[in-house]
Amino acid sequence: MRVSVLGSGSGGNSILVVAGDSRILVDAGFSGSALANRLERVGCDPDGLDGIVITHDHGDHTRGMGVFARRHGTRLFITEGTRRACARLLKGHERIELYGAGFPFEIGSIRVEPFVTVHDAADPVGIALVDLETGCRLGVATDLGRPTAGIRLALRGCHMVVLEANHDEGLLHQAPYPHSVKARIASSHGHLSNEAAARFAVELMHDELVAVVLAHLSREANDPKLARSVVERRLRAVGYRGRLDVAAQDEPTDLLDLASLRRRSGPTQLALF
Repeated sequence: MRVSVLGSGSGGNSILVVAGDSRILVDAGFSGSALANRLERVGCDPDGLDGIVITHDHGDHTRGMGVFARRHGTRLFITEGTRRACARLLKGHERIELYGAGFPFEIGSIRVEPFVTVHDAADPVGIALVDLETGCRLGVATDLGRPTAGIRLALRGCHMVVLEANHDEGLLHQAPYPHSVKARIASSHGHLSNEAAARFAVELMHDELVAVVLAHLSREANDPKLARSVVERRLRAVGYRGRLDVAAQDEPTDLLDLASLRRRSGPTQLALF
């Protein structure tokens, strides 16, 4: 399994996952042309995708889904609640396949395991993805609200986690947002702070966790170096020595090869870099 976060933040979110001959996107929060450009930058043909899995209806996760799906003939996997909420983005002739939380499905060599989250959207889900050939397991936990027992169970045993670290609590207080927006972000249906992300990362820690990518950072209420330092400090304290990256809004991450990272980690984990 190979993974690239094509971009993450309030301006757009999308993740490329490759397993064997299968290629899917998790979310499509950039314009259709921007998604195609970002895919090409990591060596993926936009016409070669097997599907786009949409996690919820917010524009930073859905903006380009309709245009891209129509232009490239890509299947859209979406819940009924999210489809209704995104009706304006759809023209009626997309290839849509409905799914529901708690009901795994397969797209080629990838098993998709959707689970319920508590984000303030119409029908939000998080997902775990499994490479059926290698057993590599990826957890996608952005727009999380708060970690619940169900979320913890769904993400248990992941070899890589894309985890939101949306804001620093102090910077959020100073950010140029209305009070109502600050309250929403900090609520149990909003986004995880750096400290909350760090605590959850520690909960997800196990011997075969080899990569953590922090995502969905706020430009106004966070700083990549700060988010990294907060999470790194907590993970180091419990013995994590795997890879720790911070996804940017405007640049794709490297295409991380999980099988290779697992082989290199061996009986002990990688040095943090």
